[in-house]
Amino acid sequence: MGKEQRRQLDAILRQGRLDTGGEVATLRATFNALMAQVPAPADVQQKPIEIGGIGGIEVTVRGNEAEGVILYFHGGVYVIGSATTSVALAAELVRRTGAKAITLEYRLAPEHPYPAAVEDARAAYEGLLAQGADPGQIAFAGESAGGGLAVATLLALREAGTPLPSCAFLMSPYADLTLSGETLDEKQALDPVLTPDGLRVRAPEYVAKADASDPQISPIFGDLSGLPPLLIQVGSHEILLSDALRLAGRAAATDVAVTLEVTPGVPHVFQGFAGVLDEAGAALDRASDFLKTHLEHSPSHVQRA
Repeated sequence: MGKEQRRQLDAILRQGRLDTGGEVATLRATFNALMAQVPAPADVQQKPIEIGGIGGIEVTVRGNEAEGVILYFHGGVYVIGSATTSVALAAELVRRTGAKAITLEYRLAPEHPYPAAVEDARAAYEGLLAQGADPGQIAFAGESAGGGLAVATLLALREAGTPLPSCAFLMSPYADLTLSGETLDEKQALDPVLTPDGLRVRAPEYVAKADASDPQISPIFGDLSGLPPLLIQVGSHEILLSDALRLAGRAAATDVAVTLEVTPGVPHVFQGFAGVLDEAGAALDRASDFLKTHLEHSPSHVQRA
């Protein structure tokens, strides 16, 4: 696919690079303004929603009638981002799957450190079940911190004996807040989005007084047995590449059905650039096939008590 597309995107991202180590209020405002430049298409419908006491946005596309629900967790190193900033990417999945998405407004650090995000994600999922939703008709999806949060939430639900969703789609998951991955330094020069220094500033704000190696903070250290099928997509130019590799390895070692896709030469959460990068659209197509397969054919994934 497009080597020139990748080169141009890399240049754009480097020119407008976000300093994730900056002051929180300024960082949030800058990130929100940046994401506002990528509006959702006109046929995407957005409705504020509250589920399990947690706010979010229900994302649908006119004409879609599938029963499935994608519970979506936005990225932003647990400190920035919002349901609104994730609508455009969630809508790409909605359009391709026919399902609806609920992108969640989980609480952010440093005001609300761990376990706030996991508690909110779990409450929203349990809220869907309380409304009568079939777990087999629910999928998790998330990017960056949202990808790590998806797996952390699966672990929390499993420990509680709650029926699990059909599957989870993870884009560039941030799954090791101990920051021990070897690609953190190895890929630093290639990554136009994240920096090790930025993560070192933000990670302690979420971890706070907890242990960063707690599996519900850093799922790569957990026993992933019993989780539903996972699809993990990551780019080869990411400092978080080793998070995805180790998470996939951990899943495979515990008999979880896991598919790992490493796309060469693309940046963090490259799926968000489907309008300018051929690899992004192709990855979303594969992810949507994965989601549709499990939403249409999965029985309720009931974990042992």
